[in-house]
Amino acid sequence: MSFQSLGLSEALLKAISKKGYNTPSPIQSKAIPPVLEGRDVLASAQTGTGKTAGFVLPMLQILSQKESLRNRPVRALILTPTRELAAQVFANVKEYGEFLDMRSAVIFGGVNQKSQVAKLREGVDVLVATPGRLIDLQNQGLLSLSKIDIFVLDEADRMLDMGFLRDIERIMKLIPSKRQNLMFSATFSKDIKKLAHGILNNPVQVEATPENTTVEAIAQKVYRVAKDKKTGLIIKLIQDGGWDQVLVFTRTKHGANKLCKKMISDGITAAAIHGNKSQGARTKALAGFKSGSVKVLVATDIAARGLDIPLLPHVVNFELPNISEDYVHRIGRTGRAGASGEAISLVSADETTFLRDIEKLVGERIPVEIMEGYEPDPNASTEPIKQGQGGRNRGRSSNSGRNSGGNSRSSGNSRSNSGRNKRSSNR
Repeated sequence: MSFQSLGLSEALLKAISKKGYNTPSPIQSKAIPPVLEGRDVLASAQTGTGKTAGFVLPMLQILSQKESLRNRPVRALILTPTRELAAQVFANVKEYGEFLDMRSAVIFGGVNQKSQVAKLREGVDVLVATPGRLIDLQNQGLLSLSKIDIFVLDEADRMLDMGFLRDIERIMKLIPSKRQNLMFSATFSKDIKKLAHGILNNPVQVEATPENTTVEAIAQKVYRVAKDKKTGLIIKLIQDGGWDQVLVFTRTKHGANKLCKKMISDGITAAAIHGNKSQGARTKALAGFKSGSVKVLVATDIAARGLDIPLLPHVVNFELPNISEDYVHRIGRTGRAGASGEAISLVSADETTFLRDIEKLVGERIPVEIMEGYEPDPNASTEPIKQGQGGRNRGRSSNSGRNSGGNSRSSGNSRSNSGRNKRSSNR
């Protein structure tokens, strides 16, 4: 199978070749043909398998074959849950569309809307957006979705986890009923399949791998450790192992900041990335991590999707997620594009239930080790961590999604401003 055999245009093949891609991944070879045929598609693929190209490439080809409308109204909308993922998808759209007469833009909250609005006024064919900023600009009359031909819902399960269901339903009412719909995600729960039923029309369902499996190239390991010895253990692993690039996940923003500060005090260059960080700080931290000037990036689950870091060798779960599927997304940051990677989890007694649930989800037992001097506490309770003690609020109400970030526009009454300021802190 080659990209040529999928029926892609010369302009797209030229862009693919420039990026050094020769053979389509399984999700690309399965998804691209039905999308090109104009079919609705429901696709499931692990992170790191190239699913973004699976919808961006055929979408660009379809748009390029249609006559451009005057003033270039938005014809394709890609909805993502986080700023990082939106930025990554936008970068892919620009790269794959380099040799096409196509305009694209990305909009998300947490930054001033001025430059985004200016871009929209120039005319945009493809728009990548997070829900909060999209609805905000539409409410201001700065954006029209009346000419949408293709609607893409990326990381749909994450959308529901972050409480975006009502926002999605609202957006669906703003776009034409006659359109092509594509839904891509790493996992599909019953809720996602229910959502798909309400959005997709007689979809082709494709899967590159069994649901919720982890990439075979990732070597997984668990260190059983006392809770108060986790920080010392992770610093030892990084220093003794000579690790130069490590993505570390914590359960809370406060935990990320605390761990980052301790690492810096021990001579390890580190930066934190989470919802309370400004977009500028998040961009700077990620850029430093990719360039190598920052050795350790400490993140909350907002970064579990959308971080595209080539050849990332190590992912560490400083704390296990209390939602098992998030484990798959976290460790999926390594072992990408066929490269090998290592995923290590530091597990204290109160995370035993989380570990059991993760192993049940992925269908395998993860090897366990104990390091001398960092042994688990034999007297510690195995009672699971309660939500108020570091778990994440995974409610599915509209408010919880909006609190994940949005726009910081300052017009309107004080109550409205309060809501927007909350949203701008995280997305």
